[in-house]
Amino acid sequence: MEPLLIARHLNKYFYEPEKFQVLTDINLEVPKGEFVSLVGKSGCGKSTLLYLLSTMDTDYEGTVELNGELLTGKNQNELARFRNEHIGFVFQFHFLLPEFTVLQNVMIPALKLKKHSEKEIEARAMEKLKLLGVEEQAQKPANKLSGGQQQRVAIARALINDPNIIMGDEPTGNLDSYNTQVVLDIFQQLTREMGQTIISVTHDNEFAAKSDRILEMSDGHIIGNIKNR
Repeated sequence: MEPLLIARHLNKYFYEPEKFQVLTDINLEVPKGEFVSLVGKSGCGKSTLLYLLSTMDTDYEGTVELNGELLTGKNQNELARFRNEHIGFVFQFHFLLPEFTVLQNVMIPALKLKKHSEKEIEARAMEKLKLLGVEEQAQKPANKLSGGQQQRVAIARALINDPNIIMGDEPTGNLDSYNTQVVLDIFQQLTREMGQTIISVTHDNEFAAKSDRILEMSDGHIIGNIKNR
């Protein structure tokens, strides 16, 4: 199968307080429909790698290609549009706008993309909320939901533009065990039933064990590549 995401010879340095290499010659391919967990001790470089793959950090050596398009070298405006259309983000904290309703929060990336009418976007947003089991919360202010519900809304928002890939940075790191399991079940459903590609940084061994593949990092290197299925 043709890889959806290809990273070649990624090197990354931090320069404060002195020059330090964070990532060393990372090579990575992720096929469409795979759920990948990035694991390793704090400071090993896994979140840094995710930010390079997501194009939110462009200060690196090497190349990143997604969906057949070379992203390295594009300007910030081009990358912002590409991210909005092709990459969905789920972070440890949901970053919902508290003064907006749940439905409005989910619609925001699609309104920005302007591919559909507002009415169509609203219908699509309701579809995603239904998929995540929170459609009954659509008209509530986002800050009136529980933490688990808010994270499900954040996943719905990540899905609104039908991205090629979802990238998660500790998406269950702020959740209790019940809601962690809910999010994990959702990720498995997205990959197995809808062919969604997911890369997620996690410290949770149980979460990683239920993904399709675990990439273990240490000191800026990928040291393990374990297939779970």
